[in-house]
Amino acid sequence: MNYQIITKNKDLEEVCALAREADVVMLDTEFVRIRTYYPQLGLIQLFDGKQLSLIDPTELTDMTSFVELLKDTSVLKVLHACGEDLEVFQNAFGCTPFPMVDTQLMAAFLGHGLSTGFATLVEEYLGVELDKSESRTDWMARPLTQKQLDYAAADVHYLMPLYEKLLDKVNEAGWWEAVQQESDLLVSKRIRNLNEETVYLDIKGAWQLRPAELAILKPLATWRYREAIKRDLALNFIFKEGDLLTVARLGLTGFKKMEAEGIDIRAINRHGARIAAIVKSAKQTPADDYPAKIERLMDYPGYKQIFK
Repeated sequence: MNYQIITKNKDLEEVCALAREADVVMLDTEFVRIRTYYPQLGLIQLFDGKQLSLIDPTELTDMTSFVELLKDTSVLKVLHACGEDLEVFQNAFGCTPFPMVDTQLMAAFLGHGLSTGFATLVEEYLGVELDKSESRTDWMARPLTQKQLDYAAADVHYLMPLYEKLLDKVNEAGWWEAVQQESDLLVSKRIRNLNEETVYLDIKGAWQLRPAELAILKPLATWRYREAIKRDLALNFIFKEGDLLTVARLGLTGFKKMEAEGIDIRAINRHGARIAAIVKSAKQTPADDYPAKIERLMDYPGYKQIFK
């Protein structure tokens, strides 16, 4: 498996110009997202069927040619499980690949699970067992190890033949148009500008709360989201999701009661006063203004029968 590492602007321009001559290209990213709210882009993998390139955004000073490739409507971009990749592209370049299809979606239309991993599909369709041990390594460290580089290259090297096999089967089944539509929908959902007034809906377990408790959770979630954006910290590094639910469910305003419920004392010392103020204010919300109880799909009559 041959590949080149791109660290100079001129080389990037040449690689992207050649890629734009292809009908379809494979894309992937490697990034770090541990403590930060925004993902830190460490590497971009690009394969046009002839040349496989590992693009180093930490060394390059002008990514214009790559952005133009992302936006080139004559070139189809193929990714696998692209949700976080889309966020990475949007955050780094202010755009996402278009047009784009996701091989995970293609596999789902063929009867695989909705979140079937790349390695699983490669083994099933190509008979190749991939080493995924490097997936959680530090992609911001330099120099990258040989194992990291080989791992990154393999992701797009095998994506091409996997895509071709899935494409044949999707076309045979008559699902290609649906795959394209679902891929477009995935992009619009993933990169939508989050409405800070509705981020409470994304908190796991929020559906368990009553409307009066949701009236407390809603402003708490908005506050946490604003803090995460302002400080570029992961949401749970501001205040843990489970603790946020506990505060909302019990309407906690006292530091000692928060501590008694197992909430991290450091988080209490840092944010307790602000949280208490939010809770006290939220408790004054008129019942008519409570958020509606969150409904789950599985709670609807006939759900289980429909999906059996």
